[in-house]
Amino acid sequence: MTMTALNEILITPRQLTFAQLRQVYEAPIHVSLLNTAYDDIDASRQAVQQIIARDQSAYGINTGFGLLAKTRISDDQLGLLQYNLIVSHSVGTGERLDDGVVRLIMVMKVASLAQGFSGVRREVVNGLIGLINHHIIPHIPAKGSVGASGDLAPLSHMTLTLLGQGTCYVHGEEMLASAALSQAGLEPLTLAAKEGLALINGTQVSTALTLRGYFHARDLVATATIVGALSVDAARGSDSPFDARIHAVRGHHGQIEIAKAHRLLIAGSQIRASHADDDDRVQDPYCLRCQPQVMGACLDLINQAGHTLLIEANAVTDNPLIFLNKADDDQGHDDAVAISGGNFHAEPVAFAADTLALAIAEMGSMSERRVALLIDATLNGGLPPFLVDNPGVNSGFMIAHVTAAALASENKSLAHPASVDSIPTSANQEDHVSMATFAGRRLYDMVQNTATIVAIELLCAAQGIDFYKGMHTSTALKQAHDLLRKQVSFYDKDRYLAPDIEAAKQLVLNADLNSHWQALRADWFLQV
Repeated sequence: MTMTALNEILITPRQLTFAQLRQVYEAPIHVSLLNTAYDDIDASRQAVQQIIARDQSAYGINTGFGLLAKTRISDDQLGLLQYNLIVSHSVGTGERLDDGVVRLIMVMKVASLAQGFSGVRREVVNGLIGLINHHIIPHIPAKGSVGASGDLAPLSHMTLTLLGQGTCYVHGEEMLASAALSQAGLEPLTLAAKEGLALINGTQVSTALTLRGYFHARDLVATATIVGALSVDAARGSDSPFDARIHAVRGHHGQIEIAKAHRLLIAGSQIRASHADDDDRVQDPYCLRCQPQVMGACLDLINQAGHTLLIEANAVTDNPLIFLNKADDDQGHDDAVAISGGNFHAEPVAFAADTLALAIAEMGSMSERRVALLIDATLNGGLPPFLVDNPGVNSGFMIAHVTAAALASENKSLAHPASVDSIPTSANQEDHVSMATFAGRRLYDMVQNTATIVAIELLCAAQGIDFYKGMHTSTALKQAHDLLRKQVSFYDKDRYLAPDIEAAKQLVLNADLNSHWQALRADWFLQV
């Protein structure tokens, strides 16, 4: 997948990158498909026609689905079979998936179908490209997939829009799909043999949801590291635990990188220099001292999940798959075969999502502990109780910590592995499922929780820094502090605090604190 201009993407199958996928997630785009990919699409479609002409049963092409796989469908009903598949499987419920997730779904589906193993016509691929380029977002309910046999229900809702049925969104406005297609000059698609199944078999929904969590987790680990360093300085903590020698002898990549970041972030702090020789604490609490060990492990988990997700984003995951085998007959005809397998089973994605959940929850858990430390006058290095003057009359950040604690606790429940909770479906034909769709979907709630916790820590750490009148934190941390202070003033007495938390949360979610710090963390993440 090659970027040719701003918001213009040429899709080259099996070459999607994180940077390009994130561009798809973050903003509307215009896409086209590498011309040579159409040759593979056409060859695969001709193979399906060859299979039909043999008058032999082939799953999903001229048979029913699931437990009905032994039911043979006559040739004159193959189109109806595919249409019925879509409308009967459009059974999703709940709020709709957001625009960025739906764009990811459609782009990954195009990249999958374009590899020439799915047996669809080029009209199907061009139909999806038309939706993307005219900013038509199918209405896809968030709930209703178990992450096996493909994300059947949500992908059926996507396909409804191609057929001109159901509703969709254009620039945020809800419209009938038929009206949206007409307005864009697009024709509704009529499905042929195999095409409906090719569109709804696949892990693209689970993968898109988990990619969303992955992108936010990358931002969070960087922002939480900056804020954690600010908390070390606010609490008059030591930078000795970040000594490179400690981390080199253990050897974990993430731990080494996070320790390096803390050294760079704290370097030059007047606050640190003021107590470097007279620390009365032999060792800081773990939430300060063990940040490289915990946040580094989170970074390693994020990279591990990313490795899986990039493979899946470039994968072919429908069923059956169409292969051309060279025949031995004297006429040299290619022998087309449809092979049923299980690439639609999203267990790798579920594991990646569960891994991300652990990292997101732990980042929030460590941040909540630092909030608790900063408001505790017995631990915070001499700052006032609850980080406010005249405590007693003022409650300061007392209840902001309660919010952080509530969200950290909620994340503990959400972090329970979704992948262990299989449930049989389709009359026990599909007897083990991944639950990857929920596994990926719940990451967004966890991200919101952790972003809020880190935002509360940012408010507390910045408040602590401000009490050291006449002394500055480091240049790097002062940039983060000043960015917050442009939106949230010093908390001199009790006031309506929720808007301050929300403003800080947006700085965290938008990765604004990271913008000046990209070069320092260039080696953190999987560079693909």
